[in-house]
Amino acid sequence: MSIKAKPKKRGRPATGRDPMMGFRAAPVLRASIVKWAENQPDIPTLSEATRRLVELGLTVKSAARPTAKAAARAAELAAKAIDKHADTSAPSAERESRKNRLLEGPSVFWDVRKGM
Repeated sequence: MSIKAKPKKRGRPATGRDPMMGFRAAPVLRASIVKWAENQPDIPTLSEATRRLVELGLTVKSAARPTAKAAARAAELAAKAIDKHADTSAPSAERESRKNRLLEGPSVFWDVRKGM
């Protein structure tokens, strides 16, 4: 009876089951990651440090959109600040027009502020 041998697999053995992700990083960013890793108690590799930083970034809660009450309060404070710096020699209609223009802000930002 002959002995059956397992054929050898070609190539480098697998290092992990998770899919590999790669990205380009500027030298400054890479240096920041290395510096962060050096300050960790176990001094992780560059790959492990990057993985940990991504996980930390994903656990941070994003800032909530301001509520309508907060937006109204901000508009009120802005109006008061504008009134303090208003040109008193201008007619009241002109002052009001200037104030409204400042409170509305540039038109390029209007679509961003619609949700407020």
